[in-house]
Amino acid sequence: MVGHFQEFEDEYLETMYEFHEHDPMGLVRTGELASRLGVTPASATEMVQRLATRGLLTYQAYKGVRLTEEGLIHGQKMKRRHRLAEVLLEILPFDGNAHETACRLEHAIDDDLEVALSQLINNEATDPSGRPIPPATTDIQERILQYATTQSLLELPEQATGTIMALILPLPISQQLNQRGLSIGSSVTRKGDSFLLNEQHELIVDDSWAANIFVQFNQ
Repeated sequence: MVGHFQEFEDEYLETMYEFHEHDPMGLVRTGELASRLGVTPASATEMVQRLATRGLLTYQAYKGVRLTEEGLIHGQKMKRRHRLAEVLLEILPFDGNAHETACRLEHAIDDDLEVALSQLINNEATDPSGRPIPPATTDIQERILQYATTQSLLELPEQATGTIMALILPLPISQQLNQRGLSIGSSVTRKGDSFLLNEQHELIVDDSWAANIFVQFNQ
């Protein structure tokens, strides 16, 4: 589990990444940072100095603060995880406060789960507010490339065959598809507007469902 103090540090670096998105070379005044985070200027200054001693920020008294290369990687990672979490909550679907829930989830997402979420969510996707999802950091991108053949059923090319790996659908729809032969491990081949399951049964799947069914392409 991530400790509360680690979460505070993550929030500072993630917020600094938001400033970086708008002005990559700009300095952020500690007062602006404090206002964005809802803390006192004194608290912000104390945390900024702490993060600077760890090489995550550069701090110039009375001028402002900027992410270092290492801090940028960490802030980008946290912002990516937050926005991936928001997209996941939208897919489920989730009726609560997606932003607040994603704020909690992002700290629980480790590298393994980020890789898994990256397989489910298209790289060109935006979060529910239309903001782009930051690219994966190099370490995560290398792992994602190992699964480059995993895509949604909707993207399965004509005559291509794959294996069902995941269904991110409401339970009633998943159960309905299961009853018709489509489940984890099923073989599926695209045949025009329909799919051939396990080389036996033909099935037409709504595009909105197919977009949330994920297959591993067979080589």
